[in-house]
Amino acid sequence: MSSNLRYCEDLFNYSRRESRVITVGNVKMGGGHPVVVQSMITADTRDTEACVAEVLQLANAGCEIVRITAQTRKYAENLENIRDGVRAAGCAVPLVADIHFKPDAAFEAAKWVEKVRVNPGNYVDKKKFEIREYTDEQYEEELERIREEFAPLVGLCKELNRAIRIGTNHGSLSDRIMNRYGDTPLGMVESALEFARIAREEDFHNFVFSMKASNPKVMIEAYRLLVARLAEEGADWNYPLHLGVTEAGDGEDGRIKSAIGIGSLLADGIGDTIRVSLTEDAVHEVPVAQALVKAIPNGGCETGVKETWNPFDYNRRKTDPKKVSGFSLGGTELMRVFTSRKKWDAVAHKIDQMGDFKPEVVAEDSGVIALDPRDNKAISEVNQFEGPQLLTVTDDLEMPTIAAFRLLAAKLDARHSILLKDTLETSADAAADFLPTLLKASMNLGSLICDGIGDAILVQGEEAPGQSLRHSYNILQAAGARIFKTDYVACPSCGRTLFNLQETTQKIRESTGHLKGVRIAVMGCIVNGPGEMADADFGYVGGAPGKINLYVGKQAVKFNIPEGEAVERLQDLIREHGRWVDAPEKVAEV
Repeated sequence: MSSNLRYCEDLFNYSRRESRVITVGNVKMGGGHPVVVQSMITADTRDTEACVAEVLQLANAGCEIVRITAQTRKYAENLENIRDGVRAAGCAVPLVADIHFKPDAAFEAAKWVEKVRVNPGNYVDKKKFEIREYTDEQYEEELERIREEFAPLVGLCKELNRAIRIGTNHGSLSDRIMNRYGDTPLGMVESALEFARIAREEDFHNFVFSMKASNPKVMIEAYRLLVARLAEEGADWNYPLHLGVTEAGDGEDGRIKSAIGIGSLLADGIGDTIRVSLTEDAVHEVPVAQALVKAIPNGGCETGVKETWNPFDYNRRKTDPKKVSGFSLGGTELMRVFTSRKKWDAVAHKIDQMGDFKPEVVAEDSGVIALDPRDNKAISEVNQFEGPQLLTVTDDLEMPTIAAFRLLAAKLDARHSILLKDTLETSADAAADFLPTLLKASMNLGSLICDGIGDAILVQGEEAPGQSLRHSYNILQAAGARIFKTDYVACPSCGRTLFNLQETTQKIRESTGHLKGVRIAVMGCIVNGPGEMADADFGYVGGAPGKINLYVGKQAVKFNIPEGEAVERLQDLIREHGRWVDAPEKVAEV
């Protein structure tokens, strides 16, 4: 990989990536047009009335493009009726067919809807998790087979003025890609580029890329690498990008994970359309996506500075460990959770009852040095100190938070630790809306953590003491920086789902939520099964109506379990593999 790869013109100043314009029905994306918000209905595609009602509900909520699953040609045929029902209701929102394994379904869907999404890892390609070496000749034979199946779809979309999304998902890569590149961001990018080359050979350019993953670090790295590779390919490879964290989950966790992945890329000027994937009714995704778009920072701080980290390969800054208020931080120590003196005093009487959300260090007692990262003289003085210091950015500077901390990290000696803040604004409003505050904290802190910057965090934009601490720990968990509870990979429901995802996810949470560090995937069907669970430890996957398959990693080990027994059998499976512990006695809520 070239050492000169760049994904962002300036990491310290916001500028939006320049992409070409594509059209999806009456919607334009790219080329400076506003970021487009998408979602996906959950009704069975054969149920015309239910599908039309969901599309209209999403459109009324502000959704600008709506996706519908079409798992077979029979399902795809009904897209004509759904489209007609939506248009008869006076709604012009473009429709997208979600295709995975069936080229004939894609060909049928393209007749009726404005856009077709294909997943290169599933569409035509082989995925049997086989380990083999491909010669160059065998590799080219596979590509020719894909070309024979994909080129006709491209030709039809060109004829009918449809758009295509080439949507790669981490964990659902073909055997050919897996064996040459591994289950890596590079493999995701190369898989998508193979399909893009076929489209370009047909002189078709009305397409968009996506690089989705449930792990924000993987997702961020994949999009950054894609942007850099597209730039290497040439100026006319400037296709728009669709952003999303797949299987983000529900509640605060799903919103935090989405804000880290989607928000950090938007903050770097990357992204022309987004979908927030929550295991909730789809209408709840729209305001989260809209709030993320509103949270995109503007401005910057300084030019001509070179970053001191590799944005394509996550590594934490190599700081020297030090003791602060009795806690070790820096180096390979845990990222610490700071709070203010005011908030500490507010919860001091119940700290022993706060479970996993305890504050660790009072910022005012920590000896942290606050400075303006543009003040080269002050930074030079700190860099001359003999021992490692703890630094942060001064509040109330008129600089975007991410840019300010990046600038500090670029100028400081690596041995010095950094205390991250979610915002530099101290005039926090106690009545501020919960969602924008949560998303802004997740975007700013998550972006920096995924850059490898930071040894401690301080959430000061949320006024409620207990809530600010909960946000701190949940952001660290979602960014993979400090695991303190069970991690869930839960897909959003769709027309393929074989059980009630929301109810089932909640049951699994209630029975396994005490298993720290265990990653459990809850997938509604086989499409989001062994592949898209990616790096989950255990999986609960819909195999047939009323029947569940259980997985260890990507391997199915229990089949056709009645749904009523499946949660208990999942617990037994976790016990079999030595990962089960009994739940502790419940403590009082914060």
